[in-house]
Amino acid sequence: MKNIKDIPDHIGWYIAGFVDGEGSFNVSFRKRPDHTIGWQTVLTLNVAQRDKTVLALMKQHLGCGRLQARRDGVWYYVVANPQSIEERIIPFFERFGFLSAKSKRNFTLFKKIAQMVSQRKHLTREGLEEIARIRELLNEGRGRRRKYTIDDIMADGDNGNPQRLYAEHETLS
Repeated sequence: MKNIKDIPDHIGWYIAGFVDGEGSFNVSFRKRPDHTIGWQTVLTLNVAQRDKTVLALMKQHLGCGRLQARRDGVWYYVVANPQSIEERIIPFFERFGFLSAKSKRNFTLFKKIAQMVSQRKHLTREGLEEIARIRELLNEGRGRRRKYTIDDIMADGDNGNPQRLYAEHETLS
């Protein structure tokens, strides 16, 4: 896998510009009965395009993610793996930034949430609620749809220990 530092400048800036115009950073929540807190936090980078050539170039140079097609012929480049986001996507866009104020702002918010998830703050009621509040600022504007709103997240009271129900417990000797 390529090191982010080894991506040629002309390719890196091209990808960053393309994502600036066609991509989005997203944070979603999934109801999960196997999580004691009841919610899974999912971070993704999505880029949509009818021609998959540039999306394949992104996958090749970023060294992560997947291509998937919709029935209407639109292709997506999707990165949802938390490790890939932390180790590949965030460092790439720190090196090859955005020109638009909107993308700069969304990336900053996304990065903050990713850091919170990396610190496991999403596993506490307080951390989950803070992430939900920050997410409300992400991708503001027309066309934004959320399956679960901040009110859904906050109304779903804390169920106790922020570990998965089926996690094995460590015993102290």
